[in-house]
Amino acid sequence: MVGAHRRHRTRCPYERGALFKRELPCILEVVANAPQLDILIVDGYATLDPDGSPGLGAHAAAATGIPVIGLAKTPYRTATHAAEVIRGSATRPLYVTASGLSNTNAARIVKEMTGTNRIPNAVARADDLARGRGSPTRPGTSCT
Repeated sequence: MVGAHRRHRTRCPYERGALFKRELPCILEVVANAPQLDILIVDGYATLDPDGSPGLGAHAAAATGIPVIGLAKTPYRTATHAAEVIRGSATRPLYVTASGLSNTNAARIVKEMTGTNRIPNAVARADDLARGRGSPTRPGTSCT
């Protein structure tokens, strides 16, 4: 997980079907201040349907040139193409879509991410930081 973490005040209100308008500026700021990334994981869908309608992940991939994995916790009615990934002892799947790589490869990466819980450790940590829980650490330092 990248050590880049900043508080970013949201300027755009939520608009149904346009989550990227609110979230993409935050992602772009973090990516701009991070070391070079090989892949980016977003909390949400990369594509919204089998035809490739762009979700947050596809917008992030287009804006950064970085392949993106969309990892969603709930099903989206049109995302029938999403790969379902069960991790650890979870009974509910994660819904994985991708932009810049196949859904199959993205699902394999999510399945292999560190952690025994449904949500991979890095994703849970990023969520905690986004919610103001905990403080970021620099690479090579302890999280305790």
